[in-house]
Amino acid sequence: MVGKRYKQARDSITEGEELSVEKAVSIVKKNSTAKFDETIELAINLGVDTRHADQMVRGVCSLPNGTGKNVRVAVFARDQKAEEAKAAGADLVGAEDLMESVQNGNIDFDRCVATPDMMPIVGRLGKVLGPRNLMPNPKVGTVTMDVKGAIESAKGGEVQFRAEKSGVVHAGVGKASFDEKKLVENVRAFIDAVTKAKPSGAKGTYLKKIVMSSTMGPSVILDTGVL
Repeated sequence: MVGKRYKQARDSITEGEELSVEKAVSIVKKNSTAKFDETIELAINLGVDTRHADQMVRGVCSLPNGTGKNVRVAVFARDQKAEEAKAAGADLVGAEDLMESVQNGNIDFDRCVATPDMMPIVGRLGKVLGPRNLMPNPKVGTVTMDVKGAIESAKGGEVQFRAEKSGVVHAGVGKASFDEKKLVENVRAFIDAVTKAKPSGAKGTYLKKIVMSSTMGPSVILDTGVL
């Protein structure tokens, strides 16, 4: 059953209409009327087949205006690097103890960073962290000796993305409380990052469809032809 608030929001949208980023942000922001600060989300349908290694899409994007979210960071490190992580504001720091905690189902973090020497330990968590897109990876800067830089990037508005099996990339690009200009800048920055991550094996149309919505609101379609 569709609620009255959602129905009113949906009625403000012309079904199938493709909008500019500015118009889409304006409509989605106005329709974000929940009692909490809703996240503005993008879903990008890509023309890739992720079963092929040369069509996998993965990367990071530093949103110019941040995500508006308090990002909790877990760091696998020892000794000096562990102390460096704590000083940089990591929420969880450890080695075998942190591994055991994660294995027991305690995954109270949004980003996972590890120093290279910790990967034999972190590797045991692949089945737990992998499906949640939390597995540290050197390609996105989360396997690094610069734990301070990785923590600051995560907390400063860096968003990781990876195409799902269906070829869709999801990301939160800000909060409904952001002003429209900041949301537009974030949306454009994220789409640009995904565009630049186009794999060599991708053929035909790459950006097939882009949909924007808020956490509790209806979605709108962006005009990929003007991006």
